[in-house]
Amino acid sequence: MTHPPAIDAMLADAAARGLTVEVRPRPVANSLPEAAEILGVTPADIAKTLVVRQGKGAYLFAVVPGDRAIAWPKLRAVVGVNRLSLPDASEALAATGYERGTITPIGSSRAWPLYVDERLKGARVAMGAGAHGFSAFVHVDELVEGFGGTFADISD
Repeated sequence: MTHPPAIDAMLADAAARGLTVEVRPRPVANSLPEAAEILGVTPADIAKTLVVRQGKGAYLFAVVPGDRAIAWPKLRAVVGVNRLSLPDASEALAATGYERGTITPIGSSRAWPLYVDERLKGARVAMGAGAHGFSAFVHVDELVEGFGGTFADISD
């Protein structure tokens, strides 16, 4: 199957890190619940990847279950900073090489620190694949290991 270049780059990075990734094409979804329905999974089985600004030019990835939200006080405590914020869409694209709604740590233009909610430990989830109309199914433990990431309680 021919993929957009962003997905090819994501798959190449996955292979280099020893990650097993299944890419599935799907219609573009207008919401996370709609994406879950299309994929035949629950919203909790979709992992939202957010790029978070730590400071000027410094970011991190926060991955949380689709039915939960980032708990900012918890994430700040784990990272050890007083301030974190979400960049706007153009800044997120510049920081990762991916548009919002497609963001994944895999194949990002820079390997920012990775923090994954502990509720995803042991799960296989759908997440952004780098391009609209596709989802990547990933084993979360492999993702954390491949990126030297951190499991922590970072969601509400």
